[in-house]
Amino acid sequence: MKLSRTLLAVLVGIALVAAACGADGDDDTAGGDDAEVRTVEVDMVDIAFEPDRLEVNAGETVRFVFTNRGEVAHDAFIGGADAQADHEAEMREADSDDGHGGGHDDDSDAVTVDPGDTEELTHTFAEAGTLEVGCHQPGHYDAGMKITVEVA
Repeated sequence: MKLSRTLLAVLVGIALVAAACGADGDDDTAGGDDAEVRTVEVDMVDIAFEPDRLEVNAGETVRFVFTNRGEVAHDAFIGGADAQADHEAEMREADSDDGHGGGHDDDSDAVTVDPGDTEELTHTFAEAGTLEVGCHQPGHYDAGMKITVEVA
């Protein structure tokens, strides 16, 4: 009986070591499928994203983890230049309607992050080109609060 417990303990230890060696802190799986997901930590400070540039491959899925280290709400919207312009107009219209800035209730490519909070946004970059992650709180995008994403 003592030998069986020792053998069981050794097997459990081997399984734990094997699982730990196979884990990579930069990759994750989304939704239980086998697709690799890269995690990118992004700080939102003053009127800037850190980092402000990112290179990804076409077909790559990125999980952005946004942490607002600033004093005001920030948001992040993923899209090309035309989509950014449209989203900026929508946010300005929502801001003029309620005085609080727009929200992203129905937009899976956008998230709003209050000061001190952290939010996540996962996006698959389907094709090569240049996209942006822009903050469209009043004045932020115009001040340069964006991440340029080069998709190869």
